[in-house]
Amino acid sequence: GGSPTVYLDDEKDTYLVQGWKVLDDERLGQMDIPGHESVVEIPRRMVQFFLEVQREHGSDV
Repeated sequence: GGSPTVYLDDEKDTYLVQGWKVLDDERLGQMDIPGHESVVEIPRRMVQFFLEVQREHGSDV
């Protein structure tokens, strides 16, 4: 239903986070991000949904 969203991948037992791309070079420069990874930004209020997604077994929030 839009962004941001948290998903649970039951097969891999991992969370997938849909958020806003971080494009600010200064902010990205403060992190050690390997070339095969990326960064998305989600608001603090979204953290609560990680456990909710786990209970719902894969439903998006």
